[in-house]
Parts: sequence; C-alpha cells; structure tokens
Amino acid sequence: MTPQQRLLEAAIGCGALRFGQFTLKSGRISPYFFNAGHFASGASLSALAAAYADTLIEAGASVDMLFGPAYKGIPLVAALSQALYLQHGMDLPYAYNRKESKDHGEGGLLVGAALHGRVWIVDDVISAGTSVRESVELIRAGGAEPAGVLLALDRQERGLGSRSATQEVIASLGVPVLAVARLDDLLGFAASEPELQQHAAALQAYRAEYGVVD
Repeated sequence: MTPQQRLLEAAIGCGALRFGQFTLKSGRISPYFFNAGHFASGASLSALAAAYADTLIEAGASVDMLFGPAYKGIPLVAALSQALYLQHGMDLPYAYNRKESKDHGEGGLLVGAALHGRVWIVDDVISAGTSVRESVELIRAGGAEPAGVLLALDRQERGLGSRSATQEVIASLGVPVLAVARLDDLLGFAASEPELQQHAAALQAYRAEYGVVD
C-alpha cells in the first residue's frame, strides 16, 4: 500500500476526511473536509505517522530534527519521530512550540530538543500558512535551518492569489513542501473506490474551479 492510500484509508476510517458540503475559512464551499484532529486513536495516528515517515524517506529528505507547530503539530511530530525510529531505524529529535511563552520552570516558547541543523516542520494542511511562517521564524531565531515542510494533505487550491497556499509558502519562505497526499490523489482514490464514486464529480468540479497547476 502506498503512503497516499494508507493516509486516505485511515483518514476516512477515523472521520478525519469527510465528504459533503463544508464552508471553509475562505468562504468557499468544499465537497470535502480534512481534519487531522480526528486521528485520535493509536491505530489511526500510527497509520498517519507511517505515511508521513514513508513520504519523508522516499523523498530522500536531508533532515536533522523535526518540529511540530502548536497545537495540531505536536502529536503529529511526536508520532512521526517514533515511526521513523521503529520503521526505519532513524532516531531524530523533535521539538514543538507553545502558543504563549512560559515564565516558570524551564520557561520559553519551545519544548523538546534544542533546535539544530536542518529542521523539517510537520503539519496537517496549509491554509493561510500562518503556523508554518511562525515555525520558520522560531527555527531561524534558534540558529537552525528550516529545511522543509511535511504535510498530510495538499489541497492544491488557490491561496490569497493565483497560486496555491503551498506555492505561496515556497515562494515567500524559500522552503520546499512535501505532502503525503494531494487533491489529485484524492480524486484518483475516490474514482477507484465504489463507495466514494458518488463524490467524484463534486471533487472534480471543485478542482476545476479553485485548483491550481503545480
């Protein structure tokens, strides 16, 4: 099973990927909705982490540590770090940020390993790119190099302008973006699965109206 199939099957199974009519922050009416917060069990989170790990390994990414933006990125980065070790023998440190700086105990905004080397940011999707931009600033301020962003799903749709949110992040921050699955993968998956074929036309129409060419 490919990482894309593993992700999409797990997402549908746990309710992280749903079909219908959903109003996005942009005001667009989307025929599908992806919420990584529903990977809320050991089985579903393990499947997601395995898909992340395989994608990072298959891409041959140069990585020294991982970073998870608060809040959703925190369990994602921890699960990925464990999956890389258990499945690929790669022992990578990870860190994440708090939303607000702590003024007692160890203090500060960051938790986990000290930032160093080439750091990959782990997130679920990119919408406005706010969490990614904040992560890049934190990593650079810590003296490390933001080396890339690893997403669960790339919606492949226009962001603020004519480019996708992913393309905007690449252009503005100068870091590559990897995604386990993209909308194109979801379109192919929906067309091949009998129980999802009823949603294929709506997905194609949405892609035609809001999609971008990578």
